[in-house]
Amino acid sequence: MSASVIGAQLYTLRDFLKTPDDVRKTFARVRDMGYEAVQCSGLGPIGAPELKQVADDAGLKIVATHIGFDRIRDEPQAVIDDHELWGCRHVAIGGMPQEYRDSDGFARFAREASSAARPLIEVGLTFSYHNHSFELERVGKRTGLQILADESDAATFSFEIDTYWIQHGGANPVTWLHRLRDRMHVVHLKDLAMEGSQQLFAEVGEGNLEWGPILDACRDSGIEWYLVEQDRCQRDPFDSLKLSLDNLRAMGLH
Repeated sequence: MSASVIGAQLYTLRDFLKTPDDVRKTFARVRDMGYEAVQCSGLGPIGAPELKQVADDAGLKIVATHIGFDRIRDEPQAVIDDHELWGCRHVAIGGMPQEYRDSDGFARFAREASSAARPLIEVGLTFSYHNHSFELERVGKRTGLQILADESDAATFSFEIDTYWIQHGGANPVTWLHRLRDRMHVVHLKDLAMEGSQQLFAEVGEGNLEWGPILDACRDSGIEWYLVEQDRCQRDPFDSLKLSLDNLRAMGLH
């Protein structure tokens, strides 16, 4: 088990993960910068056993994934087998499939995903939904994110709150961390900076999010893994991940 609760969300490094050799080199660099855990997302083709070996060789623990909802729905046993091989409990999807993005899609997805995730929960895995900002648009009197929370089964459907995207959607990350406190296992940490009127992704601690209250809310919510992600970087993505890690440690998160 890793001593740290901070992990690198590998989508940040997707341009450096296209081949198995790329994955091996990138995992080694991530471990060298001080991370002990990763969330697998944005990797090119690589078999589950080879990925396990690469992670073991690098000294990294795979603690979470992003996979397609179609795999969870259509081949749950294969998903279970892969995650048990990796010793990874937390399964998530990176966003709502396009076919659900209509006026009744949030409620429909909440019901269908709650059912599809049940086989994972029964063997001790978790299923989480990762938000962007479109879920903060109102559908009637509720936001899409609130509909997902209200209409899903809390026993099978959890959330992977992304601090940047909540703020981008005009909401407060602290509010949502408290609102979903019993339905979260991992959180995505990324900052939001301004350039004129343009919103930019930023390293944690280098933008305008209020990290003291956010981290307090994460602790109150019992977050297991704090995953650093940056969709687009204004510097080398490896340097961005390292800066976020250093800043989080300076804030007292280890």
